[in-house]
Amino acid sequence: MNANVTHHAAGRIGRRSWGLRLSVALAGLLAASGGALAQDATGKSFVETFDTLSGSRWFVSDGWDNGKHQNCTWSKEQVKVADGNLTLSFEKKPLKNRDYSCGEVQTKQRFSYGIYEARMKSGTGSGLNAAFFTYIGPVHKQPHDEIDFEVLTKDPSKVQVNAYVGGKSNDEKLVDVPGGADQAFNDYAFVWEKERLRWYVNGQLVHEVTEPSQLPSHPQKIFFSLWGTDTLREWMGAFSDPGKPVTMAVDRVAFTALGEPCQFEESVACTLQ
Repeated sequence: MNANVTHHAAGRIGRRSWGLRLSVALAGLLAASGGALAQDATGKSFVETFDTLSGSRWFVSDGWDNGKHQNCTWSKEQVKVADGNLTLSFEKKPLKNRDYSCGEVQTKQRFSYGIYEARMKSGTGSGLNAAFFTYIGPVHKQPHDEIDFEVLTKDPSKVQVNAYVGGKSNDEKLVDVPGGADQAFNDYAFVWEKERLRWYVNGQLVHEVTEPSQLPSHPQKIFFSLWGTDTLREWMGAFSDPGKPVTMAVDRVAFTALGEPCQFEESVACTLQ
């Protein structure tokens, strides 16, 4: 993962090898969980519009990277809240053993079945990844389960959707983002149920999984991240110094537990059958 472990990108290294991230992210994980790796509490329904960045809800990754595949160091300086948006940045600002700094946040709580939604806008740049995802893994003393929306900003006309169960990827799919993920705010949502998993872009169903072996089952944290790579060229494109900071902005994020009423007018939860 990114966040405090080294999640999904690790999965792409050598096409899903996990080992190198665990030690790298452990310090961040311990900080995020207050040292309580066995904590199993799940979060309640919420809507976050980023008037502030709540310290009770969000942990900001700071001072480490997720492994050799990542060419930037997580920095709290690359995480800002202003004008009702959370902004994560990637820029040439040396930190620790990396020439670039990048931003990531994660919830302190874990969430289970329900509707996960984010309204966000990506930047552009080959070799970068702007992600909205959920993750849990071995550093939490849990199997690696994950559900992804990832804008590979080499081509922001599409977003990649994917899920992991026990560290195994389930055939990721690229889907169109009408108008482009970088040109305006778009709504990304997934509905996670015990029997199925559905992804939506701007309210339209774009992918569905019903095979039991491909359905995550462990409560997960919610993450936003923007990071780069020098090595994962086939997946994210050859890295090119963008010459200026690249940003992703998040206008809103929400979780609605199954069976609870929708929390805002545009929510996918309002239209589900």
